[in-house]
This record gives sequence, structure tokens and C-alpha cells, in this order.
Amino acid sequence: MSMQGAMAQQCPAGLPMTYPVSKTVDQVDDYHGIKVADPYRWLEDSNSAATHDWIAAQNQLTQSYLSEIPARSAIRERLTTLWNYERYSVPFRESGRYFISRNDGLQSQAVLYTMAELDDVPRLLLDPNTLAADGTVALAGMAVSPDGRYLAYGTAASGSDWNTWKIRDIDSGKDLADELAWVKFSGASWSKDGKGFFYSRYDAPSEATKLAEANYFQKLYYHQIGTLQSADVLVYDRPDHKDWGFDGRVTDDGKYLIITIWQGTERKSRVYYKDLAVAGNPVLPLLDAFDAAYSFIDNNGPVFLFRTDKEAPRSRIVAIDVRKPGMADWKELVPQAAETLLSANLVGERIIGSYLQDAHSQIKVFDLNGTFQHDVALPGLGTASGFGGKRDEATTYYSYTGFTTPTTIYRYDIASDTSSVIRQPKVAFDPTDYETRQVFYRSKDGTRVPMFIVNRKGIKLDGSNPTYLYGYGGFNISLTPAFSVANLAWMEMGGVYAVPNLRGGGEYGESWHQAGTKLQKQNVFDDFIGAAEWLIANKVTSTPKLAIGGGSNGGLLVGAALTQRPELFGAALPAVGVMDMLRFHKFTIGWAWTADYGSSDDAAQFAALRAYSPLHNLRSGTCYPATLVTTADHDDRVVPAHSFKFAAAEQAAQAGPAPVLIRIDTKAGHGAGKPTGKQIDEVADRWGFLTRVLGMDSRKP
Repeated sequence: MSMQGAMAQQCPAGLPMTYPVSKTVDQVDDYHGIKVADPYRWLEDSNSAATHDWIAAQNQLTQSYLSEIPARSAIRERLTTLWNYERYSVPFRESGRYFISRNDGLQSQAVLYTMAELDDVPRLLLDPNTLAADGTVALAGMAVSPDGRYLAYGTAASGSDWNTWKIRDIDSGKDLADELAWVKFSGASWSKDGKGFFYSRYDAPSEATKLAEANYFQKLYYHQIGTLQSADVLVYDRPDHKDWGFDGRVTDDGKYLIITIWQGTERKSRVYYKDLAVAGNPVLPLLDAFDAAYSFIDNNGPVFLFRTDKEAPRSRIVAIDVRKPGMADWKELVPQAAETLLSANLVGERIIGSYLQDAHSQIKVFDLNGTFQHDVALPGLGTASGFGGKRDEATTYYSYTGFTTPTTIYRYDIASDTSSVIRQPKVAFDPTDYETRQVFYRSKDGTRVPMFIVNRKGIKLDGSNPTYLYGYGGFNISLTPAFSVANLAWMEMGGVYAVPNLRGGGEYGESWHQAGTKLQKQNVFDDFIGAAEWLIANKVTSTPKLAIGGGSNGGLLVGAALTQRPELFGAALPAVGVMDMLRFHKFTIGWAWTADYGSSDDAAQFAALRAYSPLHNLRSGTCYPATLVTTADHDDRVVPAHSFKFAAAEQAAQAGPAPVLIRIDTKAGHGAGKPTGKQIDEVADRWGFLTRVLGMDSRKP
């Protein structure tokens, strides 16, 4: 629908809500000769008194509205009951010890345990819940030394991307004095002797702007146990390329350091390496063109195995001899398949490849020559993850989940090709009451797009079903089946949950991803709108009963959809969204997203960005659907100013009676590590809001 059409639509009777005053300022920017107003620029200053007052007023309005919803408390109670079940991570083994995380149900954070055998009584190793009384410090990463003596672990406070790393003696359970600050977008990889590890960090930012300042000039260091961070050895940096990031990984044989170089969120990478046999050996380039994605798998001495999409958009596995690295000398082990290869591991002298077939997992096993052996049998259309380990280990472990299958942990015996359950949660629901189906529909340009639809069995296709349409569509990220207590509660309430696999994702490989980027980003929104139209045309739901949701890039998706087709939806829930597409690259790691979005610094890309930027396509006098924007004060991935400015602008533009509210969480970030209690509160508010605006039965959850 054109914007003129959107403005001409008839709004339901009733006056718009009264909103807190959002002052406007006379801020106008010049983009390639085009003047663009930014009247809410002042909300970018999250530390100002004016912004703090605005946040308080908005939260007061939102909580006042939500507190009047009869179903809200019952929804929270049911969520608490459903959430109270044991959840486990996939275990891993290092030097005779197993490590596994467990949440007993309502713990704010999962707890890390260790044991000699998986059947042994686990010993508590690290409980993040003791690091902050309110549960807002989360475990952000970990690595066990090859001798099994030490655990290097990173923590994140209040959902920030900034991590602090420490070292714990595994036998005593005590931390050493070592502490590494200003680590971001990095893990840790130990040297074979267990004396230290490689990691990446940034220079210390300004304390006042640490949650908004752009992150450039990452550096790769080596930290030796028992020394100060200031003594860490700089292994590699590139002052001439401020936007390069470095991921250092020591090969299992300890002989090489593999340095994968990334540039923003672009999947293309460079690979350098360092022979660790002799101190002082230089870092050498191996794949130095940023021409494809290269993911290191393992090595046979100087022969490195990679998963790559070089000349294979759905990826393949190749062997590269560092002594003859030219492409003409590459050996293809596993050719590109009809399915998309997401990852591969070398375990038990077998290559285990994790594939996607129409957005659900397929696991294939190959011998070391790349000859296909067999598929790993899975319980259904779901998602399998894991399959890590060492090449001399006979077993590996993986998780399996589906929309109505809680995450179950399996042991896989490689030689016999058999799986056995080792941890299976018990959730207070009957999965046989629900059904999952996958449909395919045509987008605006005729592209065939898959969509999962999940609901209680026996619903009537009469257009009356409240439906939550969730999407993402970006950064090569695939949306695959996964169990969610939040979505289960929604379906118990009579709701339908629908997930289309939009272009921009990774479900069908790099060509599918590229078809939803930069100048083709509109394809993603067309795919999402097409999903909504299919659901309505097939009488799964109707406009007054249809809500759309998504987070981060998915928040952008929701913002674009509601500004382009406001008459199509009954409600919109954009979470931590990228809403200002002209300025996103000026904050924290936002510059990295130009690989998917492009940049307003480029004239052609500016025109495309402005055409769909949610903030810049709100039109005064338009009847917008009920909207609940959600963000958090410590989100340093997508700074909350995106949501602040969008909410203020939509409130000012709203001509109809549907509420436009913003929920601003405190001591929370982009989503990772959010305590269980905060998750429950947010979901209760989300579903409570929908019961009211979609006219659902509020007598029971």
C-alpha cells in the first residue's frame, strides 16, 4: 500500500491516547543534498536528565496500561509454572572431565557443573547467580585449559556486550587474581601447555559513553596465567584497518594459531595463521581476500580443513595445504549439497556436518576422505546442535528441540550410529495436544518462502485465531524450530505461532542471504507481508487478530511492516529494533551492520535506507496498529535511542485510538543473559498486551 493509501484509511472510532510530551528540536541533516529532519535527536543522549524523565514518564504510562489487563497476572503465574523445569546444555569433555550447565527451573542464570563421568553426582564449579543479587550478571563464555586445571570464563553485567574474563582453579573452585577487562565479541583459546590463552579486546572506552561509543581497533592478545592484563602480549592488530576483528583459535594438536579475521557482520572472512612451534614466528596470511566465508574445522598437520561458501553458496568442505595454498591445489572433501551446510566438526575420525533442509536440521556423517556414510536419525522436524569433541573420542553429544519438544540432550555413539537420551526435561504440558506444519507461499516477486505454523490441534480455520507472526530475515541467521515456554503459553491461550523463513536469513545459503540485503532489503519486508496475507487468505487469522513481532533486525522488520502496511495488522511488537536506518552505524558495533544494510554515507544506499527506515516512514494522521515497543537501558548492541525515537514519533503520528507504548527495562541489554524473572515479566506484559488489543478471552490464560 502506498503511504497515501495508508493515510486515507479509516480509523476506528475513538481519540488517540494522551502520551507524555516528547519535545522536538530543530535538527536537520543533509544527506547527499537531501534535508532530513531528526526532531528527537536529543533522545540519543541516554545520560541526560531530559531523557531520564522521558523514560520514567513512558514507563509509568505503559505500566499503568498493563496493570489494568485482567489476564496479566494469570499469564505470569502460568509462565512461572511452565518455566519451572530443568534445562541442560550440551556437555563437553576436556582432560578427563565433563562440563555441563543446568538451570533447575527458575534460577536467574544456569549453573556450571563438572564431573568425571556424566552419571556421577555433579560438582558445582561456577554459579553466576552468586555474582549479583538480582541475577543480572551472566556467564558469557568459557574455555577449559587442555590439562583440565583451569576454567577461563567471561561474565556480562546487565546484558552488556562488554565482558570481564577471569580464571578459576577447577579443583579448588577458587578464582586466581587474573582479571581481563574490555573484552567484547571474543572467546578464549588456550595454548597447548595450559599456561595461558588467546583473546581479543578493545582499548578502554570513556566511562560516560561506553554503552554507545563506536567499537573499532580490536586487538588479539595472549594472556599468561598469573600476570596483569597490562603485561599481555599483543599477537596481532591492524591499525590500518580499524574495522577488522580477530578470532584466535589454537588447533587441537597445539601446533598452530588460526586467526579468523572478520569485518563487520559480513560472512566473508580472511584467515591468517601462526606456527606456534617456535616463539616469535610471524603471523602469515593464508586466505587474504575477503572473498568468501571460511570456517576452520581441524587440521592434519599443515593441511587445514575449512567449511566455505567459495564457489558454493550452500557451502562445502575443502582441505588446504598451507605449503601450497593456491585454490588450484585445494582438495574438495565434501561437495556442496542440495541442503545448506551450517557447520562441521571432526570427531571420532569422522566429519559430522550439520545441514538445513527447508529450515530444519539434517545431520550427515562422512569419513575423512569426504565419502558420505549415513544420516544421523533425528526425532522429527526440529533443530539439532552440538556434535563437538576431539577426533580421538568415540562419542559426541547434541541437543534436539522442536516447537513442541523441549530441548533434550543426546549421546551419539559414532561407530554404531546410535543416539541415546542422557537428559530429558519434564515440562507441565502434553506435546500431543499441539501440531506443527510447514507451508510454502509465494512472496511479492514470486519467490517460494517456507513458514512453520504451530497451534493446538483442532483449531477452526475461520479467521478468528489470535496469531503471532514472528520474523527476522537478516545477517545469514536461520530461524529453525525451537521450544519456547513463552510460545507454549501463547498457544495454550488459543494463539497460533507462525514463523516464516525470510530472505536475508541463512536457510538456503548465501544467495538467499544476499537476496535480503542492502538494495534488496525490501524483499525481506515483502516476504513478511506475504506471510501475513497468506495467513489471512487461508483463514488462519484476520487483521484484527494478527500481531507481528521480532527483535533486533526483527524489530526493524516489524517497524518496516507496520509503516508500510499499517492496515494489515492488529498489533505490532518491535523489540530492541534498529529503527533509525540513517544513523545506526554511528553507535557501538552498528558500523558492522553495513554489510547487510548498506550505509547512508553512500548516495544509492541512502535512498534505499530512507525508503524503508521505520523512523523516517511514520506519517502523521495515520491509523497505526496497537504497538508495544520494548528495549532496555543497557542495550549496547542496538542502542535504546532507536526505540526511544521511534516510539516518540509513532505516538505523535498516531491518528487512531490504538495504544502506542514503550516498555524500557532496566539493568538489561539486548537479550543475552537476561535473568529468568525478567524474561517472565516481559513475556507476561507482551501476551497481556495482546489479550487486550486483540480482544482475546481475558478470563483465563
